[in-house]
Amino acid sequence: MKRTGSVAEVRQQVKEWKKQGLTVGLVPTMGYLHEGHKSLIDRAVKENDRVVVSIFVNPIQFAPNEDLESYPRDIEKDTELCTNAGASLIFNPTPEEMYPNGFSTNVVMNNLTKELCGKTRPTHFGGVCTVVSKLFNIVAPDRAYFGEKDAQQLAIIKRMVADLNFDIEIKGCPIVREADGLAKSSRNTYLSAEERQAALVLSKSIALGKKMVEDGERNAQTVIDAMKKCISAEPLAKIDYVSVVDALSITPIDEYKGYVLTAIAVYIGKTRLIDNFIVDIDTL
Repeated sequence: MKRTGSVAEVRQQVKEWKKQGLTVGLVPTMGYLHEGHKSLIDRAVKENDRVVVSIFVNPIQFAPNEDLESYPRDIEKDTELCTNAGASLIFNPTPEEMYPNGFSTNVVMNNLTKELCGKTRPTHFGGVCTVVSKLFNIVAPDRAYFGEKDAQQLAIIKRMVADLNFDIEIKGCPIVREADGLAKSSRNTYLSAEERQAALVLSKSIALGKKMVEDGERNAQTVIDAMKKCISAEPLAKIDYVSVVDALSITPIDEYKGYVLTAIAVYIGKTRLIDNFIVDIDTL
């Protein structure tokens, strides 16, 4: 497996693969890979002839007060995981390679970015859309793989691909959890032992809300209130949001009807974690 930070080298390699009639999958990441990322790579390897994993801590999706500098990085460990998973190429560019001097173009989405994480991180999804658009143009994959833990991001990427006519199939992959239920995240490494235990309140509240809906509760506020009560019982937890929205348009709804996303963001100490569940009411 090859690792490069060069846009030109990635493009040349992909062109050679496509001349051979090979399909290409892309797994965009910010590195510090875990089993959740591996599940994306595993699926990409299964469904494509060649797989590119991008590892890039994207500076333009971080606000000035966020954790850009402290975000965990371990490219050697990441390379080992990608190799063992069967990836073909790691694209690990520098910020200067992705955003050379004079860079002045951004991809901005209007509607789907206003709720959930977009409320408290107003510049975040502009950075995500810009870097993902660049990765799509650099790699030109047939398929790209994203985790469903970042459900709002996944909805935004799907909308962007449709709006901008990218000829790429977007694949959402299920949340991967620790044995005790906590959704896997690179930011879990920030947690102390006490905070790690407290963080279980996220998956507990998700399980509570999901069971309520599966048992027939359809009032969104009733579910929200119960989940907030569960989270607030943990002294180390501070709620950013608990929201129920249409899973495609990311607009708030009052009733569980159709395809629904219930999403939470919670601070455990200084660490902001997210989790969610999606239900299709018509299939329950």
